[in-house]
Amino acid sequence: MSRVARSRAIAKIRLREVVPPISCMIGLALKMLFGDTAKYLMLVAGLFFATFLIVQQASVFCGLMMWTTATLKNVAAPIYVVEERVEQINETNPMRDTDVARVRSVSAVRWAMPLYSGIQRVRLSNGAFKTVQLVGIDAASLAGAPGRMVPGKGRLEDLRLPNTVIIDELAVERLSLDKEHPVGVGSIFEINDVEARVVGICKAMRSFTGGPYIWTTYERALQYAPPQRKMLSAVIAAPIEGVSVDDAVIEIEKQTGLRAYVNGEFGKGTKDFSTSTVWWYVKNTGIPISFGTTVIIGFIVGVAIACQTFYAFVLDNLKHLGALKAMGMSNFRLSMMLIFQALTVGLIGFGLGLLATSGFAMGALEKGQPPFVMPWQIPVVAFCVIQLICMLAALMGIIRLSLYEPAMVFRA
Repeated sequence: MSRVARSRAIAKIRLREVVPPISCMIGLALKMLFGDTAKYLMLVAGLFFATFLIVQQASVFCGLMMWTTATLKNVAAPIYVVEERVEQINETNPMRDTDVARVRSVSAVRWAMPLYSGIQRVRLSNGAFKTVQLVGIDAASLAGAPGRMVPGKGRLEDLRLPNTVIIDELAVERLSLDKEHPVGVGSIFEINDVEARVVGICKAMRSFTGGPYIWTTYERALQYAPPQRKMLSAVIAAPIEGVSVDDAVIEIEKQTGLRAYVNGEFGKGTKDFSTSTVWWYVKNTGIPISFGTTVIIGFIVGVAIACQTFYAFVLDNLKHLGALKAMGMSNFRLSMMLIFQALTVGLIGFGLGLLATSGFAMGALEKGQPPFVMPWQIPVVAFCVIQLICMLAALMGIIRLSLYEPAMVFRA
């Protein structure tokens, strides 16, 4: 073997001795990370707290926005026709009863039925008053009736009987005098001094206003509600076969001059009533600012704790990292070790935070409040945010390490 080849072989052997394999680097990084228990736990706690705040608050916000569209889910109809200035489902500008016939006259409409929706007060047998969301539907077709009745708790057809109503499960809780005398089928209370007899209990989504839903016929709802010149809240309709809801909505608005929306529960359209309702609350209430502030605070807390603690961790282990650097390990490999440590802590903190949020969700769903809806986008975005925090923390350590001279290890 020539002298040059021998020199190259010796250089490769020395390089292998100086640069450890990937498995050794991972083991060294984990040993260094878990060895400093105090800072490791502080890092995990900070990222756990940030994850919990971001995911929990974002999920409660989504659940609250879902509550604003509860009427659209509880009163199932493909198309809602309302007064031309209405922008969201909880806003009711009364229309004339003749508007039902106008909508029915549109060639793209298969059927159209009147709908009453309004907040009323129920008077219980002990004289107490409770606020409810009263819904009046067409007696013949029962269009807009609750879709899920509690098994063994009445029939939907009994709603056609005199002075009858169907209540949801929340009404059973709110209208009961006590646990020993719960409201059920056969119970009687008063709405606007008119008798209402319960003939069924259904499952329904909670209203944004907090009141339970009560269904009755449209004509009976007009008796329960205080009299006004115009009482029609909306017209629910469906398109004929072969016509899309978007085309039907356009045709209704063109021929009647009223405003028509597509119910998002029956497919997304260009004029989705659910989307319009949610955006109305986003633009006109302080709910997004309140929840958004909490999410931002969670991000700031995560950045502050993670960056400060990880930087202190790098400073404490700087002599060990400097020794590896003096033995020939490149800045790139040392930087990869720090990034791996940061990602490990971020993954553990995110997992614990998501686990705590799941525990909160179980309690919220069992009690029915606060509202909690977690679409898959929330944990994905939260994971990216947590990893971004970890990358910022690792970047601070990498910058400090890159300025560290290997010769400083031997100055002591």
